[in-house]
Amino acid sequence: MKLIDKMNGPIWIVYGAAIICAVISVIFISGNGSGLIAGYNTASEAEKGKYDKTKLCRVVGGGTSVVAVLLLIMALFCRELSADFIYVFAGGIIVDVAAVIVLVNTVCKK
Repeated sequence: MKLIDKMNGPIWIVYGAAIICAVISVIFISGNGSGLIAGYNTASEAEKGKYDKTKLCRVVGGGTSVVAVLLLIMALFCRELSADFIYVFAGGIIVDVAAVIVLVNTVCKK
């Protein structure tokens, strides 16, 4: 069974999600968009001072770009990929989120 057989909605939704993630990723990698990062936006000035804002944006942008690439692969090759690719996708997201959390708490601290 192919991935397209398991999809319940139109494929353009996956393309749209990939494009949105790619645009947000570019914003983060450029060092901007810190207001979009959950937790950092609502933190006090003392808490914000503990983190390097540019590194934080770039780490989150890298994580978002991994999600965009996985979505793009899923959209482009949904007719060729096995339905089991969804497990690879979910595992990739989990590993990506864990890596971003570790990097934010180690590399991004001043």
